[in-house]
Amino acid sequence: MRGEAGSGTGARRGMTIGALGIALLLGVTGTAVAVPPPPPNPSDSEINSSKADANAKAGDVGRLTNQLAQAESKLAQLNDDVELKMEEANKARVDAETAQDEAAQADREARSARTESDAAQATIDKARADLDKFAAASFQQGSTIGSVSAYLTANSPKELLGRAQMLDAVGGSRLNALDTMKRAQTDKSNKDATARKKLEIAQERKRAAEAAKHEADNAQSAAQHAQDTQATQNQKLEADKASVEKQLFEAQQKVSGLQGQRQRYEDWKAQKAREDEERARQAALAAERPSQGGGGRPSARPVQSAPAGASVEAVVRRALSQLGVVYAWGGGNTSGPTRGIRDGGTADRYGDYNKIGFDCSGLMIYAFAGVKSLPHYSGYQYNAGRKVPLSQMRRGDMLFWGGSARGIHHVAMYLGNGQMVEAPQSGLRVRIAPVRYGGIMPYATRLIG
Repeated sequence: MRGEAGSGTGARRGMTIGALGIALLLGVTGTAVAVPPPPPNPSDSEINSSKADANAKAGDVGRLTNQLAQAESKLAQLNDDVELKMEEANKARVDAETAQDEAAQADREARSARTESDAAQATIDKARADLDKFAAASFQQGSTIGSVSAYLTANSPKELLGRAQMLDAVGGSRLNALDTMKRAQTDKSNKDATARKKLEIAQERKRAAEAAKHEADNAQSAAQHAQDTQATQNQKLEADKASVEKQLFEAQQKVSGLQGQRQRYEDWKAQKAREDEERARQAALAAERPSQGGGGRPSARPVQSAPAGASVEAVVRRALSQLGVVYAWGGGNTSGPTRGIRDGGTADRYGDYNKIGFDCSGLMIYAFAGVKSLPHYSGYQYNAGRKVPLSQMRRGDMLFWGGSARGIHHVAMYLGNGQMVEAPQSGLRVRIAPVRYGGIMPYATRLIG
C-alpha cells in the first residue's frame, strides 16, 4: 500500500548516515544500500553574492526610510499650511459676511435718507406753489391778497389796522415756513449725500472682502491639493519601502539558507570522516576476528530511529486540540490549561487571573509534554532546542518574536504553509493565524528531528 511504502521510506530516511555506513560495512541488509548523496555545498561566490544583494536591499531600505522621513516631515508642514489656510479662509468668510451686512445697512440708510429728502422737497414744492399763488393774487390786487376789500370793509380805523397786521403776518409766516423747509431740504440732501458716500464705501469693502474670500478659498484649495499630492507620494514611498523590506527579508533568508547549506555540508564532511574512521576500525576488527565457518554474520544489529515526523504530528495534534481555549497570562502546564496569574497590568484588566487557559509559552509546554520539559518563559524556550534558519523552518518548529533590546516576548508553533498556532494575547483565544514576520526572530527552535 502507498501508505506503508511511505512509512518505510520515512524509516529509512530516519537512519543516520553513520548507521548506513556501518550497515554497508557489516552487510546486514544482504544487498547494497545506496548512500545518500552529499548535501549541496554553495560556493563562496554564491554566498558572497547573496550577501551583497542583501546589503544592497538594506541600503535601499535605508534610503527609502530617509526619503519617507523627509516626506512625512514635508507632509506635516503641509498639514500645518492647510490648517493656516483654512483659518485664513474662515477669517475672509467672516469679513465678507460683515462687509455684506454693513453694505446692506448702508443701503437701507441711503434709501431712508432719499425718502426723507424727497418728502422735504415735495413739501417745499407745495409751499412754493402756495406762495406763488399768494404773490400772484397780491399783484393783481396791487397789494397783499385781499388788502383792498379788507380795508374798504373795515368799520373803524382800529379794525383796519388789525386787518393790515394780520395780512402782513400771513405773508411773513408763509415766507418763514418756506425758508425753514428749504433749510430742512438742504439738511436732508446733505444726509442723503452722506448716506450715498457710506454706501459706496461699504460696497467697496464688500467687493474687497469678497475678493479676499475668493483668494483665501483658492489658497486653501491649493494647500489641500498639495497636501493630497504629498500624501499620495507618502503612500507610494511606504508601499515601495514595504516591498523592498520584503525583498530584504527574502535576501536575508537566502543568505541564511545558503549558509545553512554550507553548514550542513560541513557537518556531512565531518560525519563522513567519522564513518571512514569507523569503517577502517571495523575492517581491522574483521581481519583480526577468527573465521566462523560459512561466513556467519555478526550478531550486532544497527538501531534504527523512529519514523521521522511521528512525534512532530503528536505535538501538533496536542497544540491544535486546544483551539478556542481562552488566553490566560501565566496559564498552562503539561496537563492542560490552568488558572492565569496577575501581572499588575494588561492581563489584570482582562481578568486573566480568573480564567482557565494558556499563555503563549504555556501552550508550548502542553504541546511538547512527553517530548521535552520546557520552562514557562518564551526566552528560555528559544534556547531549548536546535536553532534553524527561518528559510528551513518546518512543521512543529517553534517561532519567536522579540529583539536584543526587549528580549523574547512571544512564541508560536509553525504548522506549515505559512500558518501557525498560538495563544495570542489577553482577550483572545488559541487560534491558527498566518505567520507574522514583523519582529520575528531569525531562527526557529527545533525540538524534534
